[in-house]
Amino acid sequence: MFFWFAGMAIVTVSIVFDSPSLDYRLIIVGAVLPSLESATGAPWFLHTLAAPVLVFGAVALALQGKRLAQRRWIGLPIGLFFHLVLDGTWARTELFWWPAFGNVLGDGSTPEASRGWFLLVLELIGIAALVWVWNANDLGEPNNRRRFLTTGHLPRS
Repeated sequence: MFFWFAGMAIVTVSIVFDSPSLDYRLIIVGAVLPSLESATGAPWFLHTLAAPVLVFGAVALALQGKRLAQRRWIGLPIGLFFHLVLDGTWARTELFWWPAFGNVLGDGSTPEASRGWFLLVLELIGIAALVWVWNANDLGEPNNRRRFLTTGHLPRS
């Protein structure tokens, strides 16, 4: 799954946070990154709450005193958090709260892999969300598109 996570994360974050300094490219990376664990056939660290919390802490500590850099890189853990929400990982207590409820990493399938045919519906919704982002932010206009591709910033309305 790519489009569901990328589209819904960028739409939700752009509406909720409306921040000019967020790097929406990193939000997309964070939202999609845990899906790579599907290649192993099982959920691992990126499907736990510990992953975005540790990445958030690393960003805060590594970029201490560099406020603009913190705002840019905070998109990565925000994207990781959104993956957990959009995937319904929070409903799998042992996985979400790992290691508090035992060692279940690598057990079962990833939440996104258990969607079956509904996966296609979610991907279509994600594509529609990305089309909305494109149109709402006039990314067809070369300057807006260039700004997004180079800085990750969406145009302010």
